[in-house]
Amino acid sequence: MSATTHHDTPARRALGAERVAGLPGGGLAALLLEGLPPNTVDLAVGTPAYPDTPPGLVEAAVTALRAGVHQYQDPAGLALLRERIAAALPGAPDPGSEITVTVGGSEGLAVALLSFVDPGDEVIVFEPFYENFLSAIALTGARPRPVRLREPDWSVDPDELAAAFGPRTRAVIVNSPANPTGVVLERGTLDLLAELCRRWGAVVISDEVYAGYVYESAGYRSVAEIEGLADRSVVVGSLSKSHAISGWRLGFLRAAPELTALLRKVHVATTGGAAAALQHAAANADLLLPERWDHAAGMRERRDRTVALLRDAGFDFTPPAGGCYVLARIDGLTDEPSPRFVRTLLAETGVLVAPGTSFFVDPADGERYVRIAFNRPLQTLDTAAERLRARSPQKGVTP
Repeated sequence: MSATTHHDTPARRALGAERVAGLPGGGLAALLLEGLPPNTVDLAVGTPAYPDTPPGLVEAAVTALRAGVHQYQDPAGLALLRERIAAALPGAPDPGSEITVTVGGSEGLAVALLSFVDPGDEVIVFEPFYENFLSAIALTGARPRPVRLREPDWSVDPDELAAAFGPRTRAVIVNSPANPTGVVLERGTLDLLAELCRRWGAVVISDEVYAGYVYESAGYRSVAEIEGLADRSVVVGSLSKSHAISGWRLGFLRAAPELTALLRKVHVATTGGAAAALQHAAANADLLLPERWDHAAGMRERRDRTVALLRDAGFDFTPPAGGCYVLARIDGLTDEPSPRFVRTLLAETGVLVAPGTSFFVDPADGERYVRIAFNRPLQTLDTAAERLRARSPQKGVTP
């Protein structure tokens, strides 16, 4: 009998990386997987039902495919598409050294974090937040450091923001206009971020996917336009919502040349490039400039109609200054936590909204909120209004 060393014994550990265990569960995804009743009015998911996908974009994709555009392109992105993206952004970024085409905004976010954050670092994130921010942070092995936005206007407390920074802070994720609150960050907050990031050696990763939908803030600025942030920021953009092509997975990153060099290394390692034919379509359809494709007025009309229908139905909220979502309190409607209330509302009215638990580090903090998406046809919003109007605002509330 030969001796057995510890090298011969397989390690007894659970299969699967620890980073996967750290990924948050998708509360909304779990709800949708249960199946929805026929004729459900879905105001939960952000998949755009408005605007319509541009027909010219679809035809350009078909043309590219039939022309044989099937193989790898420059991993940084088709040069013409980078030129189109750069021309549509403020400040005239260099398409050759400052723009990278990604597989949607989600890949862009992950690439940005992987490029600047190490395991054990801290990433500041404003709460409530888009659920995928936590997932992307978890993949890096970093820890989220939430800074709670203050109601009723979802403002940033300067002292709380300053206190969140420390020796382990490597990045701050911002989202303006924001999902789920619709808040647009004020210039003073951006200037403070610039000062704090310089002091602590951090970068800002700015999700600006909804930059084309700003309603109440004439002073809206990209972080790339803020002195002190332009050289230490990464802008994440996407065509998913603006051009209603979420399934195409076309996004981009904007950063200073020295930061872009790092981003492109990680981008190549993760995906190697976005779909070639779809890049050709987006470039050749030439619909990125606001004067050629602008649905902000139509989205504002939907925002206003949603604000009216939610007020009539008894929700409590601050109208969003941008984006395509409302985060509303349900205190006057029910004593149920939001995941249960969402099911109750669906059963009673056929209207589906998203539970607020997915937008907080501690899901319990979101139990009194729901999120409503209004990138929908007007007829859909009118149908939702009729159904919600028939429900008593006080139903389910304990006297």
